[in-house]
Order: sequence, then structure tokens, then C-alpha cells
Amino acid sequence: MDARLNFFGDPAVGQVLKPFMAAGKAIRALPLPASTHELVALRVSQINGCAFCIDMHTKEAEAAGETSVRLHLVAGWREATVFTDAERAALELAEQGTRIADGAGGVDDEVWAAAAKHYDDEQLAALVAMIAFMNAANRLNVITRQPAGGYKAGQLH
Repeated sequence: MDARLNFFGDPAVGQVLKPFMAAGKAIRALPLPASTHELVALRVSQINGCAFCIDMHTKEAEAAGETSVRLHLVAGWREATVFTDAERAALELAEQGTRIADGAGGVDDEVWAAAAKHYDDEQLAALVAMIAFMNAANRLNVITRQPAGGYKAGQLH
């Protein structure tokens, strides 16, 4: 499978993606635990069917020391016992924030309160920005059919 656009080889495409990737880097610098960042990025990407981002965030999480058990259970996190209450709150926030287009009504007050119980305002801002960024990245990759499987940890971080 070939990508419809070459994100890094086409200068015109690069003009658009360079500031977008800088925003992603800025979000990663915010005070959110790396494991939470990768787990949430992975879950958003699973929901959106973005194979490139699933590949990327699985490998980044592994490189950061995440276990294969937890990575395999992200898709079924509600029934899994391997996630902390804080991670569960972040995953629920990510799901509701991602499923806005499904007519689910957005993020409800209970989900926001659960996240706010575990994360301060700066971390909540990081979570919200990261969820929005991942949804945008997923759409860029899915629309242009970016192939998955060849990502190397650290390649884009």
C-alpha cells in the first residue's frame, strides 16, 4: 500500500505538516505521564482505525517501558484490571472526546469530574489538547492511507 501523499518528501505538504508536528511536540512536553499519553493516543487511534498511529504509539509505549499486557488490553480497558483509576478516567475522556461525531453528546459531566479528580488543570489541558491532536493526526493518516508497520520508536518524537 502506498500513501496518497508523501508527508515528509513533498515540500508543499511539509509546509502544512511542520507546524502541526510542532504542536504535537509541544503537547508531549506538557506535564502528563508518558504512559498516560501513549495509552490515550493508542485508544484514540484504535477508535479511529488509524493503523499508522496504532503502530507508532504501541512502539513508543513499549520503548518507554509499557508492558505488552497493558497494550493488548487498551481496546478492552473497561474490563481490564491493569489500569489505574487515573488512566481509566483518561481513557474514558479520550473515548467520549473522540466519539463526538457518533452523536454521543460529547464529554459528560461525570467523565470530566472523574478526570479532574486525578489530573490538575495543566494536565487536563494536556489531555484535551492531546486527544484533539490525535484525532486530527488520525484523520490525516487515514485520509491519505499512510501505511503501518514500519515505524521505529523515536522516529517522530
